Amino acid sequence: MRAAIAVFFIALAVSAFSIPPIRRVAIALGFVDAPAQRKLHSTPMPLLGGLAIFGGAILAVLIIYAGQPPRQVLGILLALTLVTLVGLWDDRYGMPAWAKLGGQLVAGVVLIFFQVRVQLPIPDLANYAITLLWLAGISNAINFLDNMDGLSAGVSAVAAAFMLLLGALNEQFLVSALAAGVLGACLGFLRYNFKPAQIFMGDVGSLFLGFVLAVLGLQLRFPGSPNTVTWMVPVFVLGLPIFDMTLVVFSRLRRGVSPNTAGKDHTSHRLVKMGFSQREAVLILYLIAGTFGMVGVFVSKATVLEAYLMAGVTALVALYAIYQLERVHRGETAVFGNHDG
Repeated sequence: MRAAIAVFFIALAVSAFSIPPIRRVAIALGFVDAPAQRKLHSTPMPLLGGLAIFGGAILAVLIIYAGQPPRQVLGILLALTLVTLVGLWDDRYGMPAWAKLGGQLVAGVVLIFFQVRVQLPIPDLANYAITLLWLAGISNAINFLDNMDGLSAGVSAVAAAFMLLLGALNEQFLVSALAAGVLGACLGFLRYNFKPAQIFMGDVGSLFLGFVLAVLGLQLRFPGSPNTVTWMVPVFVLGLPIFDMTLVVFSRLRRGVSPNTAGKDHTSHRLVKMGFSQREAVLILYLIAGTFGMVGVFVSKATVLEAYLMAGVTALVALYAIYQLERVHRGETAVFGNHDG
């Protein structure tokens, strides 16, 4: 645990102290996000904040391994670097959705080569397919969530904190160290990204965070607990981004809009439409992410019956929330009322 604490503080320091120079470089090189009707900022905002997150987390882990990580860790770092480069290219030149997805899948193949994958008692081909689907799904879910100051980094920090806790409880050094690095790097970045933001993480940050959180979910192990239960744990820990992406994709398909089309129809935007401020909406989503994380910790110790009962209740609540948030988006009055703050 002391190693994880050291990783946390190294990542926090690297991320926080590197943001000001990275911000200046982003402006000088033209890595900026211009204002648009669908966006919430009114002035050009420097990108590349994700480089500080990537650098803080990866450097901290390398320091703990004294620059000589084991083969599997090396494979993880290679895949994370590849995804980060895809995000960096997209921030500078723009990439079609299929190209970004292709980059994520190539990084997923790298992980599979280094034996970082789903290992359910099913044919290997099915495990490979689930692995790639999980990696791409979570990467894009965090990317979708990057739509309001402090949201994606904060929710990622909450998820990383629970990954750190679960790794520590099950004596998993790699999971604990990498999760601590992500947590520290996100908190260092939030100093400059919480509203009013001074810098955005860009796709270089959101794709890295989504991919690394998905990797942490793959690496979690629960000795003595059946796979029929433990597969749910990372799904719960990352429940908020999964919910938000499900809501957005369902809503856009229902309206005949491509899921890849940007818009103000995410969970955060709908909370603002209900009357909450942007800060309040983000903090509410932090709280919900924490609730999902606590459910994940509970399920890691639950019986099969308890786990599936919790999953069923959660699914029903999520479906009801989607129904109500769709009403909000259509301009109808939601059952849970309006906020006057």
